[in-house]
Amino acid sequence: MSRRLSQLAQLPVTELKGVGEATAKSLAKLDVNTVLDVLMYYPRRYIDRSREARIADLEVGEEATILVKVVRTEKRQVRSGRSMVIADVTDGSSYLKVTFFNQPYRLKQLGEGTEVVLFGRIELFQGRRQMTNPVVDRIGDQTARIVPIYPQSEKAGIMTWDMARLCAETLRRSGEFAEPLDPALLDRLDLVDRNTAFSGIHAPESMREAAAARRRLAFDELLRVQIELVRRKRELERTAVGIAHDVGDGTGGRLVDRFIEQLPYQLTGAQRRAIGEIVTDLAKGHPMHRLLQGDVGAGKTLVAVAALLVAVQGGHQGALMAPTEVLAEQHHLGIRALLDGFMVPDADEDNLFGGAGLERQLRVVLLTNRTPAGERRRILADLADGSIDIAIGTHSLISEGIEFGSLGVVVIDEQHRFGVEQRAALRDKGSGQAIPDVLVMTATPIPRTAAMTVYGDLDVSVLDELPPGRTPIVTRWARSELDEADVWQQVRDEVAAGRQAYVVCPLIDESEKLEVHSAHETFEELTAGELSGLRVGLLHGRVPAADKEAVMGAFRRGELDVLVATTVIEVGVDVPNATVMVILDAARFGIAQLHQLRGRVGRGAAESHCWLVGEPTTADGEARIEALVHSTDGFELAEIDLDLRGEGTIMGERQKGQNDLKLASLRRDREWVVAARETAISILDADPMLDANWLLAEEVELLLRNDDTDFLLKG
Repeated sequence: MSRRLSQLAQLPVTELKGVGEATAKSLAKLDVNTVLDVLMYYPRRYIDRSREARIADLEVGEEATILVKVVRTEKRQVRSGRSMVIADVTDGSSYLKVTFFNQPYRLKQLGEGTEVVLFGRIELFQGRRQMTNPVVDRIGDQTARIVPIYPQSEKAGIMTWDMARLCAETLRRSGEFAEPLDPALLDRLDLVDRNTAFSGIHAPESMREAAAARRRLAFDELLRVQIELVRRKRELERTAVGIAHDVGDGTGGRLVDRFIEQLPYQLTGAQRRAIGEIVTDLAKGHPMHRLLQGDVGAGKTLVAVAALLVAVQGGHQGALMAPTEVLAEQHHLGIRALLDGFMVPDADEDNLFGGAGLERQLRVVLLTNRTPAGERRRILADLADGSIDIAIGTHSLISEGIEFGSLGVVVIDEQHRFGVEQRAALRDKGSGQAIPDVLVMTATPIPRTAAMTVYGDLDVSVLDELPPGRTPIVTRWARSELDEADVWQQVRDEVAAGRQAYVVCPLIDESEKLEVHSAHETFEELTAGELSGLRVGLLHGRVPAADKEAVMGAFRRGELDVLVATTVIEVGVDVPNATVMVILDAARFGIAQLHQLRGRVGRGAAESHCWLVGEPTTADGEARIEALVHSTDGFELAEIDLDLRGEGTIMGERQKGQNDLKLASLRRDREWVVAARETAISILDADPMLDANWLLAEEVELLLRNDDTDFLLKG
């Protein structure tokens, strides 16, 4: 009989030979509680004994993995009070000295005759080759050609050979594994079967066999995530009650057509495509759940306004929520300007869209914590009776006591800056049973594979064109003091030509711990030195709200030449006259943040410049800056960011599927993410309830916790 994973999940780890209460407690520290946990505790790497490096062949400076036997170990105290463990090791070809500082437990670990795998760099000390503080894996008495190395824990007392023994017993006693996937699918994707995969991951005969096993099991992980995302998305579409908006002949309706016609420029093809996708969604009877991602300056706001106008057109309201007051105020100014004098049919008239019907001016309001109490009361009353068409604000829009007459479309900007609960709360402001349509926007491009996994329950629209007239931003790296002199000279030159500049610092106040520029210190230094005589403003998160708006307003009106700020200006700030962005200690920022900050310039017709100032202290910091200098394409930078940082930072602290991605990587397995998505869709197209794929359904239920799914889908 074939063994199902669900059956192994019901067997405690004590079912395995030699696992008593004490060992079970130690395994629990590694989150290994069942026989299934043992089976899915995968090796982190392998040693190929037929190809391992020989000590005799190693060059100084070379990094290597070597399999050695310990000849002798001793412990010494050094002058500073630190301990030092020295081991002499050999692999038969030569000897090597290995030194460990402040790791006294190595004396016991590396007993005479112990076989270990060492990974480190070869150094030369007093004429003899050695390794200092290498990575150590004790492998026990392993004779296989390919030796799996498992994550081990000295603290828990579980070594790699312990896990190898438990995995071998699990494989032997499990016998055949039930296969959840169709053989034709495996053949088409060139994937091995489930038995071959589990055997090959734990006891491969060759590195090729281990790679094939990893490929199959990684695909299984990705497929489970995609099955759940696609299934839940379709269930939401099938059961949730939305608003079937009036979209005219499919272009969006009269208001959208009129809005686009009155623009002084043509929409890009990408904007038209995105509006078309959104309008198609809005016409349906289930709620839209769409992600709009576009590079800095790609024109997302215009697309959002078109979506909001579809709601207004049918007598509903629109809401736009931004993460900061500065961004909410910027949106309010921008959208009011776009809709200045825009007339809409008066809903009180019988002839709603008839030629003789009365019209009124479309009403856009701003609601933040800074809205005065009296004005706030009036806005709340008007929101409740439906006389406000579009509300723009921060999290104030979801605070208690705020009711909408009929909320039709919700736009959430820079959605990654909001908590999931906040996004769900705004959606729940809809009246009656109907759930408002939701459009989430981000100017931080997300790699395609990450978007498919993190936002797999959303439809995605991409703005991959910049509007005509945008001038490329020239990005330079100022590494030395001489380069810095060029930076400030360019700022002065641009100001002399009637333009403006930003200077961004990582911290507000001086910090002894971090030798980075602070906004206050930089402001004082620049106004007394390089930028003396210029009109310089200061903006950061601790500036009182009224003063913040006063400074921002003065900069927008051209009354300030330079704005010294923290990342409070990262998104949304739009001053076309600003042509220079100076980012101090640039290596302290991430790629996405640097790209966002750079996007504050280049918004007008004049050539713009971005200076990245400072010498990075890490290789990653240098790689980030070089990436920004090389490319202004946010999507290309997102892929580089994924390669540099890994998917953890993109997926967030607690996103869907992370507990199941033990082998799969959004970086290394890009093509398998796509294949898993396509496979999930084809399986669910043919079998929506997974009746014929009950084993796959069982594994999805077993390995993906429901609270994780609910958490993601709320967003």
